[in-house]
Amino acid sequence: MAQHFLLSAGARSLSAAKIMRMSDSGVENVFLRLRWPETDGKPVCPDCGCTICYACRRPAGQLRWRCKACRGDFSITSGTLFAWHKLPLRTYLLAVAGFCNEVKGKSMLAFSRELDVQYKTAFVLAHKLREAMASSMKGLQIGGEGRVAEVDGAYFGGHVRPANRAADRIDRRRAENQSGKRRVVVAMRERDGRTLAQVFGAEEAAVPVIRQRIALGTVVHADESPAWNPLHAKFAMQRINHQDGYSVDGACTNGAESFFSRLRRGELGHHHHIAGPYLVRYAQEAAWREDLRRVSNGEQTHGIVGLAMQSSPSVDFCGYWQRAQAS
Repeated sequence: MAQHFLLSAGARSLSAAKIMRMSDSGVENVFLRLRWPETDGKPVCPDCGCTICYACRRPAGQLRWRCKACRGDFSITSGTLFAWHKLPLRTYLLAVAGFCNEVKGKSMLAFSRELDVQYKTAFVLAHKLREAMASSMKGLQIGGEGRVAEVDGAYFGGHVRPANRAADRIDRRRAENQSGKRRVVVAMRERDGRTLAQVFGAEEAAVPVIRQRIALGTVVHADESPAWNPLHAKFAMQRINHQDGYSVDGACTNGAESFFSRLRRGELGHHHHIAGPYLVRYAQEAAWREDLRRVSNGEQTHGIVGLAMQSSPSVDFCGYWQRAQAS
């Protein structure tokens, strides 16, 4: 029996011990190369794009530069997802590496203990990393001529607790007895390709997005849900009734089901509860982990840091707790 990739030495290319043995300049060089890969780590002014910048390290040790053209000062993280950071760069590198080492998600309580930060800090940092993961899927279209994609939906949230006495219990399947917080995660997964995940109120609402994100000429596999019937007008469809089997006459949605399994295990084992506004972030995280499950943790870490360095400051989580206090 072949050895699973996660058990092989190739899956372990970066560890916390290795990061702790790095010098401060070594950690800075990691962020420099990922922030400015075109110049091999040589700083470029984020405001005007000038490549002539002078180092002006502050007394506290933080590396900064001054642009010759616009005379503006900037640091490694200026204008990125880690802008205005208060923790050392080494801590951020440790955080990303620890976040990548989990295959089903990361508990925020464990995250805060490992980094020795408040739970709120760990919560916001993790969501910024999820935002970086999601940036790799922005505008992505899957499939194409001769390619196969799978479409499926799974409902999350909105749990209604049953009454204690059996005589008082209601039929929770009926719309009037539901909480209204239930949402469906729709997965669009290309065979041997990427996974796209979006959140909707119902499966029917996902049809326009599916038409936009899956390329023309793709063979789409889906179950017998009537929500997918409008897709026949654009795609060659293969439908499967799961009451008959997992795969029947070549029709199969096991790839999408594998994604849902990872998301549900993360919810049950790590997160325990996912609030509605954040469900899409957790779904995109699970899609990223599913797509890169055969990539070493070092490549995953450098990939997320690179995405964070190329992303703008977070609109949703920059000053997250300060906005909550102000309201």
